[in-house]
Amino acid sequence: MGETHSHEAAMEHGAVHDHDYLHAHNIPHEHHGHTHSPEHIKRVSNRLARAIGHLESVKKMWEDGRDCAEVLIQLAAVRSAINNTGKVILKDHMDHCIVDAVEHHDHKAIEELNKAIEQFIK
Repeated sequence: MGETHSHEAAMEHGAVHDHDYLHAHNIPHEHHGHTHSPEHIKRVSNRLARAIGHLESVKKMWEDGRDCAEVLIQLAAVRSAINNTGKVILKDHMDHCIVDAVEHHDHKAIEELNKAIEQFIK
């Protein structure tokens, strides 16, 4: 697949980058004032890559007819990896962006965090 693959292909492979897709699904995509360190970006990116690779292997397990219990256990491990990645992102956001928002009385940033947390913990 080349660089111009469809939304369906992107979704199938876990990649969602397209502005129109984000907008159509009400996914916030504005950049906030905090710049993440290259180390933090790399650390989170590596976690996401591992989760994507793990999920791809679970998909293959399913396609190969592996035992349902094994597939469910591995799905739980992927879900845990994704949740832990979300926690890393949330902690960084709290440590930097929200501290800054509180100092500058930026109620909108705090409201957006509350909405994001509600979605994350569903």
